[in-house]
Amino acid sequence: MSVLAAGTGVFKPPDPDGFRRHVRDHKERRLVSKVMSEHEAIERFVQDGDYLSYDCNIWNRGPASLMRELIRQRKRDLWIAAKFTAHDATLLVAAGCVSRIDVGWMEVGRVIHEAMAEGRVQLFEWSNGALAYRQLAGALGVPFLPLRYLGGTDVFRTSGTKLIEDPYTGQAVCLVPALNPDVALIHVNQCDEFGNARIFGAGVAPVETAMASRKVVLSTEEIIPNEEIRRHPQQTRVPYYMVDAVVHAPFGGYPGSVPGLYRADVEHLMEFGAAQVQGKMAEYLDKWAFSVSSHEEMLEQRVGQEKMERLRAEETIREGYYE
Repeated sequence: MSVLAAGTGVFKPPDPDGFRRHVRDHKERRLVSKVMSEHEAIERFVQDGDYLSYDCNIWNRGPASLMRELIRQRKRDLWIAAKFTAHDATLLVAAGCVSRIDVGWMEVGRVIHEAMAEGRVQLFEWSNGALAYRQLAGALGVPFLPLRYLGGTDVFRTSGTKLIEDPYTGQAVCLVPALNPDVALIHVNQCDEFGNARIFGAGVAPVETAMASRKVVLSTEEIIPNEEIRRHPQQTRVPYYMVDAVVHAPFGGYPGSVPGLYRADVEHLMEFGAAQVQGKMAEYLDKWAFSVSSHEEMLEQRVGQEKMERLRAEETIREGYYE
């Protein structure tokens, strides 16, 4: 196989055999309860220096409660895969949790610009599809996958892709290296105590993210009986044997939305945007993360039952959403 060109970006090197060994030696295959608090889940399964991936961003079914717990525990030197991200990367950078970001699509505002200028954060450009393909390769246990784009672009030059001569057609084709994150954070609609999870509505790559990751922490709006999972097995998106921790987190996507359950808190998102523009992220983090001990306490003291009910009421509940 002839390599025609290669990008100069830094990337986490693929290790399909090492990942296979980890799954064989560390994944629980018995039906045992994995329910624990957000504090315990983050403390046990996220270490400083880990590569972290997640499915959706804070706007839509993102693992917001778990991210705030990362911040409370002051995790450091994380490398994140920002496939399609909005406020979440900014939030983690502002808290000093992240030092490297693989970028698919993300906002780059004042916080990230300043962090890059000061050398606290490095950005490596890929694309939404390329990062999803990298995780698909990781899930399949192969060292790379081919793509029919990126070659000849600025993204190609700054990423870790390679352009090779296709041994079948002789044409040029891009390869992206497999990615096996150390930990995945995924917020789901429903889950049983063992980790069988349901996701309703749009997602980026939740199944691939879970399959490719060494450790998987789920936060869930609702814990349902295993009998209900068995009654409708076709609705299970993430099976239990991929999952390491289950965290019960109603409104776990706040301030973003979970379609069918509650809409995003636009006032909160505007507060976040203003804090970034005005250089007041420290005050924002103190209010929403450091000054409360848990997700539940944040909801009780900072959001309130009245607002939560209003966010639920203003979201259109589709008939038969969970049926």
